This record gives sequence, C-alpha cells and structure tokens, in this order.
Amino acid sequence: MSTPTILQKIVATKHIEVMQAKDKISLDELKEKVKTTPAVRGFARALREFDGKIGVISEIKKASPSKGVICQNFDPIVIAKAYEQAGATCLSVLTDREYFMGHDDYLIQAKNACTLPVLRKDFMVDEYHIYESRVLGADCILLIMACLDDETVAMLHKIAIELGMDVLIEIHDESELFRALKLPKSTHNIYGINNRNLNNFEVNLNTTINLADTLRDELGSDVLIVSESGIHGADDIHLMQRHDVHHFLIGEQFMKTENAGQALAKLLSEV
Repeated sequence: MSTPTILQKIVATKHIEVMQAKDKISLDELKEKVKTTPAVRGFARALREFDGKIGVISEIKKASPSKGVICQNFDPIVIAKAYEQAGATCLSVLTDREYFMGHDDYLIQAKNACTLPVLRKDFMVDEYHIYESRVLGADCILLIMACLDDETVAMLHKIAIELGMDVLIEIHDESELFRALKLPKSTHNIYGINNRNLNNFEVNLNTTINLADTLRDELGSDVLIVSESGIHGADDIHLMQRHDVHHFLIGEQFMKTENAGQALAKLLSEV
C-alpha cells in the first residue's frame, strides 16, 4: 500500500495526538464515558430516506492544507442551523486541528445546534479515535483506506459498528475499493468515493462514475454511495444522477461563500 506524502504526515501527527490525549483521558476512561452517551442519530438511515431527492452531507470546514482559511466568519453553531434549515441531510464536521484548523468542540457545538446526524471528519488511525468520536457525539466516523492497512481498518470498523455508529469508508481508486470490500457487509457501511487524486490533487468526477458501477456489481444496487470532492453545481449533480449516484459530500463549495446555508438552498433549488 502506497500512502501519499501528505497523508503520511497527517497520520504521523495523529499517532502523536493520540499519545498526548491518552495522558489526559485514558482509553479505559473513554470506554466508561461511552456507556452514558446519548443514542446515535442514524446517519446512513438519513441518507437512505432521501426519498428520491438528493442527499447532501454538508460540511463545516474552516480551512484546508492546500487553500488555507476557506471560511472567514466561521461559527459552527450558525452554520449547522443554516444547513439544517436549507435542507441538508447530514452534517460533516472537521475536527483535525493541525491541518484543517478544526476542533472537537466544533462537532459538539454543531450537533447541539441541530437535529441532523453528524460525521466526525478526521483521520482515524487508532481505536482511541473511535471511542473518542462516540463520546464527542459523532453518529458516523470516517475511515480512509489510503492511510490504513487492512488489519487496522477492520479493527476500527468493527469497534465503530459495535458502538452503533455508521462508517463512511473512503476510497480513491479501484485497489482501495477491493480492499474496502474485505470489510464485513453492513447496513452501517457508506462508501465515499473521493474524486480527488491524492498524489496530484486533480479532481475527476469519472472516478465516482466508474467506481460506483463496480461497487454496485459487487454489493448490489442498494449499496450506499457518496460522491466527494469536485461537486460544484447542478450540472455535476445531474451528471451523477444519470449514473444513479444521489448522495454528495460538499464542503468548500458552500464554505467559501458568505452564507453556507444559502449556498446549499440555492443548489437544492436548481436540482
């Protein structure tokens, strides 16, 4: 497995962060906290109940490594409420501090501000992250095949499902897809196809079209597929719909505007 350089840096940082976090709250303490956390909101269920419309996972994201600060007036509470009012199906909240200027508190604030299911968008590399996500209030976690080996991803996937969370399994190419297929089949599984090439950062929407066909061939027509990166407007969504892809994770396209909720409402009105 060849991991792109930027991911290698992020993963190394994550392992350091986990060690530091364990000094404050041990894994055993986290496991105790999980026992008193509220029930999850069904993330995968919300996507499945989109009822013929498109399902949009709207992202709360302050910055990115390549573009720096994307949203100048960043307020997770205001953004979460605006997304819900505009018709978002679910939320995605960046919690990575070092590279995306995220914070765990942003997820807590966004979740408390609305009734939508929430994905913790971060780089999960250790079981600590999974229990931590559940304690923070995440209804779904992200597992990125490009930065996890088969053994680790299987372990993290198993724990997440045991804790009742859904899992967005992110793939970028066919080799990652077939590795992802080794994971146990579950109604908790969501397959996120990222259209961005992690080696050169180019975006190609054909990535979703091609890999979605393979996923349906392998898992059946009811597999839950989300297209990520490069969805800029109604034309892109109509292209995906023609290929039977109806769920999208959209972040920068909304966050770079003055009002992310209005940007979502406008998009939904055009499709």
